[in-house]
Amino acid sequence: MKKIKEVLVVEGKDDTKSINRAVNADTIETRGSAIDEDTLALIEKLADQRGVIIFTDPDFSGEKIRKIVAEAVPNAKHAFLPKAEGRPDKAGGSLGVEHASPEAIRAALSHVYTETTAAPTLITHEDLMVAGLIGGPGAKERREQLGELLQIGYVNGKQLEKRLRMFSIQPADFAAALQQIRQKEDFHE
Repeated sequence: MKKIKEVLVVEGKDDTKSINRAVNADTIETRGSAIDEDTLALIEKLADQRGVIIFTDPDFSGEKIRKIVAEAVPNAKHAFLPKAEGRPDKAGGSLGVEHASPEAIRAALSHVYTETTAAPTLITHEDLMVAGLIGGPGAKERREQLGELLQIGYVNGKQLEKRLRMFSIQPADFAAALQQIRQKEDFHE
């Protein structure tokens, strides 16, 4: 079983159990989106010692936790689980890492990004408009697909350009993902 050097920041005990079925890793649990100061201080200390990977649920709360931790630890790495991989088997449950298969967890952890604030803008607002990712019919669905294909998670139209820049997504990777999205759309028409 693959050993992960960094400590994974997750939301709860069930996430830790699922991760331990997939990889050999240490985790720190935030126990929800109201991260207390002690937990945040511990995450900062671990980031200095071993590095951390933020691996939260693909939902609103997970994104909120990701922002809080990333603000405290700007050099944190990020791993994203596609929404489809975090769906519960039973109806009525919430999205989460705890529902992901070991294969999905390993796949998400094999595509880890480090946020950078100094990255140049490689993909412009105009590029996003032309691609149909902002405004207009089907934009949200295209952004969801783009987030999964590039493994950067889902963001709304206002945040997409920033997310692409933060993770230094290259124009060629962006274009390849768009081509896959268009092929799917052509196939379904």
